[in-house]
Amino acid sequence: MGLSTVTYLFDGEMLHRDSIGSYQVIKPGDINLMVAGRGVTHSERERPEITAREHRLHGLQLWLALPEQYEQIEPAFYHIPSADIPSANVNEVSVRVMIGEAYGVKSPVPTLSETLYVEAQLDSAQELTLPTTEELAVYIVSGRLNSEGKELAARTLAVLKTEAHPVITAQEPSHIVIIGGNALGNRFINWNFVSSNKERIEQARKDWQNQRFDKVVGDEDEFIPLP
Repeated sequence: MGLSTVTYLFDGEMLHRDSIGSYQVIKPGDINLMVAGRGVTHSERERPEITAREHRLHGLQLWLALPEQYEQIEPAFYHIPSADIPSANVNEVSVRVMIGEAYGVKSPVPTLSETLYVEAQLDSAQELTLPTTEELAVYIVSGRLNSEGKELAARTLAVLKTEAHPVITAQEPSHIVIIGGNALGNRFINWNFVSSNKERIEQARKDWQNQRFDKVVGDEDEFIPLP
């Protein structure tokens, strides 16, 4: 409730189902955007034919805050295939603009506030000047970076200053994602419920306990108790 989930895979595949009837296999390079709004139930699971063989699963699922005026909108689901995600070459650095606009290209993924989500592959010693947004961070999927004299290791999320265009330098071949956008104020979080209003979260907890949320279409048999 009150957020969006952004699912992006580097390896493997996942099947998304939800209570508004979405049924979508996500593969590397695709973007799945689920807008929870007033409330949605969903599942991401591997299909039996995937789990039956040796495989690798690697990806990120980010939580994207909704502006206050959109926290209670109707839930929605968007799937944008890899072929529709624009790419660019920035001083020999390969980038994909998954959400938002940067480096002269714009993603078709819908947004409710200014949002930035970019994937980049850097060779050793390559530099990349990052876009400027109100909030900005870089996550190192693999490799090692240097930013303003600080070394950033793999699986580190670094929140960066945005007064000037930050520059990152790869200390070795590195795979990164750049995350940013407008500041959206404070939020309360309880389990999978996010809101600017504590009372709304308490109501969602009661609704979940009493199973008043809609069921996942095609995956209705399992109920996860409220922690």
